[in-house]
Amino acid sequence: MDTEEVTQLIESEIEDAQATVTQPRGVHNEDHLAAVVVSPAFEGKPLVQQHQLVYDALGEHMTTDIHALELKTYTPEEYEKQ
Repeated sequence: MDTEEVTQLIESEIEDAQATVTQPRGVHNEDHLAAVVVSPAFEGKPLVQQHQLVYDALGEHMTTDIHALELKTYTPEEYEKQ
């Protein structure tokens, strides 16, 4: 599964999400990915629930196509402060 497919899945399943999906530096396995996801849907949710929204968006791909996912989630306000 390529980074664009993962980006599209996340953005289509999480309200107003903007996702940037890449392969981490130094990792040459296509099933190891990194994602930064920004969405107002994360507002008021603890980090665990934010990550769960992303895992739910990816569904079965988390067990079949994606071996590891380095994940950072932010609300739009949190992301602007970065």
